[in-house]
Amino acid sequence: MIQLPFSKLSNVGTTIFSQMTQLANENEAINLSQGFPDFMPDSELLNLVNHFIQKGFNQYAPMGGMIGLKEEIARKIENSHQTTYHPDSEITITAGGTQAIFTTIATFVKKDDEVIIFEPAYDCYEPTVELFGGIVKRFEMKAPDYEIDWNVVKNLVSEKTKMIILNNPNNPSGKILKENDFQELIKLVKDTSILILSDEVYENIVFDGKKHLSICKYPELKERSLLVASFGKLFHVTGWKIGYCAAPKALTDEFRKIHQFNVFSVNTPIQLALAEYMKNNEHYLGLNDFFQEKRNFLRQGLVNTSFELLDCEGTYFQALKYDKISDKPDFDFATELTINHKVASVPFSSFYKNKLNENVIRLCFAKKQETLEKAIENLAKL
Repeated sequence: MIQLPFSKLSNVGTTIFSQMTQLANENEAINLSQGFPDFMPDSELLNLVNHFIQKGFNQYAPMGGMIGLKEEIARKIENSHQTTYHPDSEITITAGGTQAIFTTIATFVKKDDEVIIFEPAYDCYEPTVELFGGIVKRFEMKAPDYEIDWNVVKNLVSEKTKMIILNNPNNPSGKILKENDFQELIKLVKDTSILILSDEVYENIVFDGKKHLSICKYPELKERSLLVASFGKLFHVTGWKIGYCAAPKALTDEFRKIHQFNVFSVNTPIQLALAEYMKNNEHYLGLNDFFQEKRNFLRQGLVNTSFELLDCEGTYFQALKYDKISDKPDFDFATELTINHKVASVPFSSFYKNKLNENVIRLCFAKKQETLEKAIENLAKL
């Protein structure tokens, strides 16, 4: 067997999501770990995909994406945030949100550039930065509030800072950024060349009448930002792997230089179907209420248990603190929960570089009613 000379990511193994899903499958447990719905998407959308396949739209799409879909994205952003992106030159269709994140980092981060991230952080940020020789600087948001101390963040900034990565709403904590956070960020990056990668894949899943504040809402931030979003989260189709990146033309031009040699273009009939489907705003404007009902059902079912329910302002994840049940580290507790109580979760420590353990796990509530009912029944026995 050939001896590999080195590994570019020697400290990276299989993602925690794959690990917990495999454990759930092996133990026939209810999988509330990996963030995907277990219900069907809208039949209207499925029929549209089939329609465009049967019509023969099965070859390469333009590298930047189908213009009809980009126009609908631009319209959605303008309606939601009162700002405009040019559909053809400032919006790029990608093979999911993760590809857009990877391509953004690949485009702009070079050896010894510093990138600031906020933990708990989605697990693709750090290894991608390191893959291209960058250095990650971390701010740890901690339970139960997961607030950002911008005075501490300010101390992370140096002349080598190339990028700040935001995830709003935040996976896994469910925290959303507030007006004060953006005002502090504006002051932080003023008179610098720092770029911002804003991962907003859960933009339409915000609860209790609160509003998602996008990076593009603020002109001082928009000019230096690449906004990433995902149709997988928007329309319950995570397996389709389709998303987009919106950014000013100068940044988009650079982004597409890498994008064209990464995936080049994205699924043609699905793009056409999404473009047609998005003409009805109600297909995504009702998402907050849809998932708030599921969140409330899960929380109500667990309110009398020994779990502490942390705030969930957005995303389709609920954080639970379990220190009144067990003093085991969160990975061990999550493993035991899967094997003995047949509910799979994700330990929060997996979202921190130093494996910070605060006895918190994450549950996904993007599930059918009967799935949530069974999970609540099992968890209520602890």
